[in-house]
Amino acid sequence: MFIWDFAANPVMESILDWFYSQMVGFLGSFFAQMGNMGVELFDLSWVQSVVRFFSQLGWALFAVSVVVSAFECGIEYASGRGNLQQPALNAIKGFFAVSLFTTVPIRLYALSVSLQGTFAMEITGAGKSIGELGSEILADMEGTGLLDIAAQAKWGLGTNPIMLLFAMILMAYAVIKVFFSNLKRGGILLIQIAVGSLYMFSIPRGYTDGFTQWCKQVIGLCLTAFLQATILVAGLMVFSEKALLGLGLMLAAGEVPRIAGAFGLDTTTRANIMSAVYTAQAAVNTTRTIVQAAR
Repeated sequence: MFIWDFAANPVMESILDWFYSQMVGFLGSFFAQMGNMGVELFDLSWVQSVVRFFSQLGWALFAVSVVVSAFECGIEYASGRGNLQQPALNAIKGFFAVSLFTTVPIRLYALSVSLQGTFAMEITGAGKSIGELGSEILADMEGTGLLDIAAQAKWGLGTNPIMLLFAMILMAYAVIKVFFSNLKRGGILLIQIAVGSLYMFSIPRGYTDGFTQWCKQVIGLCLTAFLQATILVAGLMVFSEKALLGLGLMLAAGEVPRIAGAFGLDTTTRANIMSAVYTAQAAVNTTRTIVQAAR
């Protein structure tokens, strides 16, 4: 009993911590791989064709919008209120937007996924080998007293089966929620790129509110991809020492999209699609009016 309390128990605790960190590290790497699958979606030939189509559509809408903006500027000059500086500035904004709306979201999403995988590996220390673990155990036993070693046991969740069952249900709920969120993110980004092309008609004419909201949605998607898995991994690591605090962090990971939406970084596509539909309808009506006036 003496040997178990002062030697075997701390060693088993360290081995259990190492095994747990490896499992959590594997989960973090798994989420990173899922995010990379969303990035690799854009390497498929048919997806590249879809992105290229909407890029060409964006360029076409941009060209039509520049012509419409020139007509509007001419009408303003005819009434004595013309200003060339603002239409030229809007055209420059539209040129940068139509050049980058199909590339920057993909690069930003790839960066967020890469950072999430790196943070998960650093938080869990999953790359530590069993030899390094043994060296750390020996160093701790040499540098501390027997009573301090015996006091290092920390897996204090208890043996209450109701508490264990409750903790396992909450852990499974948090992991499954983040899992399905990561699973659909690549498709959501593709939809956002497709919808973003419809805003290219409004930017050269000075209407940038819809495109600004679109940019916020892309940023919110990438921020959610980084924060959700990172907070989930951090909660799993804290769970071994403070079970309730770890459960709180894991449940908070599922609330990242809602909190981001409260600050304007909504990750859904419903409102964005409706705004883009209104923009497309306005483009069609304006073009029809100009054609009728030219006749």
